[in-house]
Amino acid sequence: MIFIAVKFTARPEHADSWLEKTAAFTAATRAEEGNLFFDWSRSVDDPHQYVLLEGFRDGDAGAAHVSSAHFKDGLAAMAPLIAATPEIINADIPNEGWGAMGELAPQG
Repeated sequence: MIFIAVKFTARPEHADSWLEKTAAFTAATRAEEGNLFFDWSRSVDDPHQYVLLEGFRDGDAGAAHVSSAHFKDGLAAMAPLIAATPEIINADIPNEGWGAMGELAPQG
């Protein structure tokens, strides 16, 4: 699985509408055959920062993603919305998606 984490810092005037403005890109990516997950979270410490967690089946699926028209369109749409260059972690890991955490389970 290709696992990607990206931190985006939105310009203050776009922070509250970030998810709306990236909705088409999100929907198109989630519809890709090789996409496992594509999930946005907003920082509790910085209201202008969003973290995107992405999972793709394999390198071919990741390559198809970055070669897609909606990827190019998504980057073009986000460029005027960001305040800084996004930070990224990209790793090829043996997992096939999310697994249960062994150290914590609900009580009761």
